[in-house]
Amino acid sequence: MYNQGAVEGAANIESGSRIFVYEVVGLRQNEATDQTNYPIRKSGSVFIRVPYNRMNQEMRRITRLGGKILSIQPSTVLEPVNGPAVVASTNSEVRELVTLVNANTEDNGKATPVNTNSESKGFAKSLAKEKKGNTMTQGKAKHADVPVNTYRPNAPFIGKCISNEPLVKEGGIGIVQHLKFDLAGSNLKYIEGQSIGIIPPGVDKNGKPEKLRLYSIASTRHGDDVDDKTISLCVRQLEYKHPESGETVYGVCSTYLTQLAPGADVKITGPVGKEMLLPDDTDTNVIMLATGTGIAPMRAYLWRMFKDAERAANPEYQFKGFAWLLFGVPTTPNILYKEELEEMQQKYPDNFRLTYAISREQKNAEGGRMYIQDRVAEHADELWQLIKNEKTHTYICGLRGMEGGIDAALSAAAAKDGVTWSDYQKDLKKAHRWHVETY
Repeated sequence: MYNQGAVEGAANIESGSRIFVYEVVGLRQNEATDQTNYPIRKSGSVFIRVPYNRMNQEMRRITRLGGKILSIQPSTVLEPVNGPAVVASTNSEVRELVTLVNANTEDNGKATPVNTNSESKGFAKSLAKEKKGNTMTQGKAKHADVPVNTYRPNAPFIGKCISNEPLVKEGGIGIVQHLKFDLAGSNLKYIEGQSIGIIPPGVDKNGKPEKLRLYSIASTRHGDDVDDKTISLCVRQLEYKHPESGETVYGVCSTYLTQLAPGADVKITGPVGKEMLLPDDTDTNVIMLATGTGIAPMRAYLWRMFKDAERAANPEYQFKGFAWLLFGVPTTPNILYKEELEEMQQKYPDNFRLTYAISREQKNAEGGRMYIQDRVAEHADELWQLIKNEKTHTYICGLRGMEGGIDAALSAAAAKDGVTWSDYQKDLKKAHRWHVETY
C-alpha cells in the first residue's frame, strides 16, 4: 500500500492543477526495487494522486515498478470526509492511455530502479485506505458505517501518551513497545482491524514536515481500559544497515514512538482501513497468521472475542466460534503479549488455539529454522479443511516473506482434493474471506 514517489507534493498544488487519482495493483518487490531500502507493501490497491502535467511520467514510473493501472479518477473522489462519494467515469482518452501503458507493462515485464524515499510510504498507504473508505461505486458499500478519516494530516488530533511499556523480555531481540494514547476530547472512533496515522515531529531530509506513518491498532474499539477513551499501538523500532555505507539506520517514526515519554503530545490521524475487519457473525472460524508486530490487529480481535471486560461491554457480540493464532517470532522473549494469549487459551480451550513458530529455537521438518510458513505446512491439511468452510476468515499480518510459503503449503493440501489453490484463493478474496496486510 505504499509508493507515492514523484507525486508527493501534488496535494499542495491542487488549486493550480487538475489532480487525478490512479488506482494501481501489482506493485511488487523485484530485482530493481530490491535496490531500495524498504519493502514495497502488498495489500490490495494503491491510490496515487497525480497532477495532470505529470500523468505520463507517473505512468512510466508505475510501469517500472511492475504495476497495472486499473482506473484513473478525478481527485474529487477523495474530498468527502465521512460520507460516500459518487465516482465519476474516466474519459475515453484516459482509458486509452491506461490500456496502452498496461499493455507495455505486460509486454516488457522488467523494471528499472526508481528513486523513492521511505517517508512517502505512510502517506501513500493512508491515501489508499482513504479512498477505500470514502468511495462508493454502484450498490451499497461494504462496511459503509465504519469510521474513516475523522482526523486528517492537515488537522490531526493531538492526543497524549498515557503509557509506553516494553514487550520484549530480557534476552529478546530488538525493541518493541506497547503504547496507549488518551483520546479524551476527540471524536476518534475506530473498530478492530483498522489503523491510525502518527505524524512524528520535525522535518525530513528535504526540510519538509515529516509525513504520517500508519500503524495497526492493537486495542479494541473500547480501548485497553474498556472505557472508550484510549487507543493502543504495538511498535517495533525499525533498525537496518544502510546498503552502501553499512551505517545503522533507525526509523524516524518508530524511534520517536518507542522512546515517547508518558504525558507527551502525539499527532494522530485516521482511522483508516476496511481490509482487516472481523465478520459480524459470532459463529465463525478465524485463522490468524502473524509475525512480530503483525500481532497488533490479532490482539484486538482476541480481546473482543475472549476478554471478560470486553464481552461484558459487547452483549451483542459473544464469540462462540473457533479462533486459531499461528504466531512467528525469533525467540521466546519476543512472544509479544505472551501472558495475555496464554491466559485466553487456558480459559477458552475449545474456542482458541495458540501455535508458536519460534525461528531461533525450534526446528522445521528439514532441520532448519521454524518459521510461520513451516507451521502452516505442518498443519496444512487441518487448515485447508477449515478454510473450505464458508464461515472461515483468514487474516495475515506481518512480514511479506511468509506469503509464498503459506501459499505453497496450502497448494499442496488443496491439491489432495483436486483443487488449484491459486484459483480457490481468488474466490476467497472475492468472498472477503482472505485478508492480507503484509510489508
